[in-house]
Amino acid sequence: MAQPHKLFWKGSDYDFVVFIEDSNLVQKYKGGDTTIPLIDIVSIYKVFINRQGGVEGVLDEASKSELANEFGSSDVDAIIKKILVEGTDKNSAGSFHSGENGKNDSMGAGEVAH
Repeated sequence: MAQPHKLFWKGSDYDFVVFIEDSNLVQKYKGGDTTIPLIDIVSIYKVFINRQGGVEGVLDEASKSELANEFGSSDVDAIIKKILVEGTDKNSAGSFHSGENGKNDSMGAGEVAH
């Protein structure tokens, strides 16, 4: 199984990421084959944001207001389509953050890694 890729969108204030399963499907989609269901292309049907800039680092799910500020809409379908066509493939996926706290789950409560 291929490792998911990141499609990266360089925003004016923040950078956005969509995770894709198969870069070949993205190429077909870019080539005009819009019959491919988006759910078959993206591995996680969400748009992520990196508030520090770039494609590395902690990625959080983008809020509707962040999407609207960058793309003029909070329509996730339309934004994913735009990133699929105009985004840059970063060829590897890192970790993402979707509302969980950033503690190390292998540590007990209150413990700090040294």
